Amino acid sequence: MNYSELYSHVVRRSKASAIRELLKVISNPGIISFAGGLPDPALFPVEEVAQIMKKVVLEHPKEALQYGTTEGQDKFKQELIKLLKETENITVKPEQILAVSASQQALDMAARIFVDPGDAIVTAAPTYLGALQAFQVAGADIIGAESDNHGILPESLEEKLATLKTQGRRCKYVYLVPDFQNPTGTTIPEERRIKILEIVKKYNTFILEDSPYRQVRFEGTAPTTFYALDKGQGNVITMFTFSKIFVPGFRLGYFIGPEEVIRKFVILKQSMDLCTSPLLQLATAEYLHSGRLVAHIKEMIEVYREKRDLMIKTLAEVMPKGISWTHPEGGLFLWLTLPKQMDSSVLLQKAIQNKVAYVAGVDFYPSLDVKNDMRLNFSYSTKEQIVEGLKRLAQTIKENM
Repeated sequence: MNYSELYSHVVRRSKASAIRELLKVISNPGIISFAGGLPDPALFPVEEVAQIMKKVVLEHPKEALQYGTTEGQDKFKQELIKLLKETENITVKPEQILAVSASQQALDMAARIFVDPGDAIVTAAPTYLGALQAFQVAGADIIGAESDNHGILPESLEEKLATLKTQGRRCKYVYLVPDFQNPTGTTIPEERRIKILEIVKKYNTFILEDSPYRQVRFEGTAPTTFYALDKGQGNVITMFTFSKIFVPGFRLGYFIGPEEVIRKFVILKQSMDLCTSPLLQLATAEYLHSGRLVAHIKEMIEVYREKRDLMIKTLAEVMPKGISWTHPEGGLFLWLTLPKQMDSSVLLQKAIQNKVAYVAGVDFYPSLDVKNDMRLNFSYSTKEQIVEGLKRLAQTIKENM
């Protein structure tokens, strides 16, 4: 049977994740990997999760083990309402929240809701690879706006939106990871956020705000979220996830946005998976209700801060001249830039031979036109691995400059 003649346009537009494919190659235990975006498993609250799961199943079996509503479990949503108010000063109603199977499902749904093949969206360049995948599958024309060490440049964003307007086209949405962006680790300052929001309103579109790392802040003061800056005007839809601040294996996240839009997401989700796991929603609600999330995040911040500091210190000690990197105030990643004549994709094969791995930066650019960057993760590796891995990476760079 020749299945290639039967595949849909969606399948033909799909391509494998560069990161997931790389993880297969570097599964050898002798390789030190800075490639994944994995939390440190030593920080997982194993005993607490085990106790909570047992409690939820025994005390609420009919609710936990049965199908749930597509919108999400009431107990989970009530805890989210409290969390958003206490941590972000955001006030939402249950009808403005939708539980989803982590951020990747949220990105897929956003593309399906708003994008027809050929529709334009604007992202920062570079931006999160998983988002680019979801948007490409939907057939979006993804336009990258330039960035600096403080995120997307308002001037570049306006230029892209103005060009679309002169072409008689409209940007469906602007996708941003404002806090400790994946892949660069940069954060958009509040003054710039206000400018960006004004530009988005001017061109009659909205911001799709992706916020997986926001609570993992090591230093400084958090800028206000785009959602809070918008003050309920409907120009922002925001995604949160528990993958980076609780446990990624739960695959649990949520949308907040205008009630009419959330209703469209609910209808779409009904055709996808009916509902996100009630058991995992109730377990997370119990964890939130207990107040243990705050302490868990504090512990995570202390560990990740030390790892980030060690990575930056070691980079300064071992890297040759001509190499630069970002200084993230939180999150899981930093962004390293090689001299322009170097190609990090070519270098990666030689790095793997030297038993160290990273993610080449080219796949984070919508236009695939910048080749001298790489993403380094500092959350997963041990301190010893960070030092040794960076020595191997620096040696690989020196040998190929």
